[in-house]
This record gives sequence, structure tokens and C-alpha cells, in this order.
Amino acid sequence: MKSIKRESTADAGFQIAPMIDVVFVIMLFFMVMAGAVKVEYELKTSLPGRADTAQSVEMPDEVMLGVAENGAVTLNDDPIAQPSDETLEELYRQMAQMGKASQQSKTKLLVTVQAAETALYNRVVNVLDALARAEVTHITFTVANPPE
Repeated sequence: MKSIKRESTADAGFQIAPMIDVVFVIMLFFMVMAGAVKVEYELKTSLPGRADTAQSVEMPDEVMLGVAENGAVTLNDDPIAQPSDETLEELYRQMAQMGKASQQSKTKLLVTVQAAETALYNRVVNVLDALARAEVTHITFTVANPPE
């Protein structure tokens, strides 16, 4: 009798065509699902509270503190302290109120100290002390242009 030799089955190896089909199906799934995503929007709500404690303070973009040659201090061109006032209590109160308002509105309180060229350094230090007590941290400096 004659024996039949069986041929060994050939190893097909890694087939790329079925893998491409699977990738296309997954890609199609994600493309279809991307259109179904709902966008969430923020709802502006205000919670009820005690209205007497909440003081509305309009926040300017930048607060300008001027230190004049004679020592007078101005807040956005409005006089706030005379040269004889060394503690600058009114400036402290105004800046503390603006600082609280900026914290509540989650914005930065930007302060620019604009001193005259011949202003005394001691007076500028008094202004900086008042700002430090009011916990104002974003401060820039500039020199006022002399009037021509």
C-alpha cells in the first residue's frame, strides 16, 4: 500500500487586511459618536444673600496712584491724601475695598504708582506701606512727566 504524505499547512502569518477593517470600524464609531456630544454652557446665577454687606465697587482696569512733588497723593486723579497725612488711612481703606472687590470678581487689582521726579522717597514709601497693609501685590512704578 502506498502511504499518502500529507502536506504541511502553510503558516498564513500576520494578516493586515482584517486589521485595517477593524481600524476603519473603530474610526467610524468614533466619528459617529463625536456628533452626539452635547456642549455644556455655563448658567449665570446669583445666589440670594445679605445685600447690605455686599458693596458694589466698580473695578477699573488699572488704578493710578499719583505722588506729587509736594507730597499730595491722588487716586485716579482725585485727591486722596494731603502732604501732612503720613498714615494714608483713606488710601488704605479705598485700596482694601478694591482688593476685596477684585477677589470677589476673581480679577487682579493692578496698581501703578506714578511719582513726580522730585517727589520724596519717604512719601513713596508711605504709599507702598498703605498698599502693603491693604494686601495689594500687583504694583508697577513710573515717573510722572513734568508739565511743560
